[in-house]
Amino acid sequence: MVETTRRGFASIRFLRTYGTVVAGLLIVLVFAVLSPDSFASLDNAINISRQISFLVIIALGATLVMSVGEFDLSVGAVASFGGVLSAKMAVAGYPIPICMLAPLAASLIIGFVNGWIVTRFRVLSFITTLAMGTILGGLNFKLTGGATVFENIPDSFRYLGQTEWGGLPLLSFLMLFMTVLFWYVMAHTPFGRKLYAIGGNESASRIAGVHVARNKNAAFALCAMLAALTGVLMASRLGSAHPTAGDGMFLSAYAAAFLGMTSFKEGIPNIWGTFVGAAIIGILANGLTILEVPTYMQDVITGCIVISAVLSQKLGRERKR
Repeated sequence: MVETTRRGFASIRFLRTYGTVVAGLLIVLVFAVLSPDSFASLDNAINISRQISFLVIIALGATLVMSVGEFDLSVGAVASFGGVLSAKMAVAGYPIPICMLAPLAASLIIGFVNGWIVTRFRVLSFITTLAMGTILGGLNFKLTGGATVFENIPDSFRYLGQTEWGGLPLLSFLMLFMTVLFWYVMAHTPFGRKLYAIGGNESASRIAGVHVARNKNAAFALCAMLAALTGVLMASRLGSAHPTAGDGMFLSAYAAAFLGMTSFKEGIPNIWGTFVGAAIIGILANGLTILEVPTYMQDVITGCIVISAVLSQKLGRERKR
């Protein structure tokens, strides 16, 4: 009887820790059965890795901010800004490295300003970042006149987005590099531990000597930089930039981060969990497209995923109590 009970608890713990991963594998299996020729192929797997690279990178930034108990609602607008600024600079003839790095530097400052307003004036991050996103949305339209930037973009601008190494997209390598980098930062550096400490108990962290404002500012700055990097890579992939190109990524980024909170570390934002969450969302979008499910259903399903993840996290906390 005791052994049976132990096995039951072990099974529950396993599902709480790896249930999202298991669900992802089941989704893959279902699509592979429904469309073996189109979905279950090496070419499609490579295509999925390319498609999710943008979502993974922007969701990593959302994870950093969520780890300190805040949210950044401007990530979509920042992504659009990064793409627009890089494309406009490329058209103007600036060196490509400058075109890629300048939006990251500008967005790093924008993110820092978000964090500074939140920490200095105790303004809710929802309000601050929503306002910043609105400002950037207007700036994006000012820079482009509301039109897509695509004329006179040099071929070298497309290198990061369209190059393949050994038959695999460079975007996939960049995605894995950023994931491993920020996993290391969050799991094995004092900075990462401080972010988790702040998210766990801000008052206790302050008493323990953690500079809360400084670390929160850094989290917001890195989040904005990763969002801008996403926009730059999207523009490089498409060879064009639209003033609202990144707006649709906001919900998906947080859906991935919330899904990640049900993976590996229950209720805690974590890098590999976010990676798995983004992969699940990307696989769903890819499989539904192959099955010719209407595009709007992908938004419906993404919203349902966010609600399910939040409810799962809430129920898990209540059971622990």
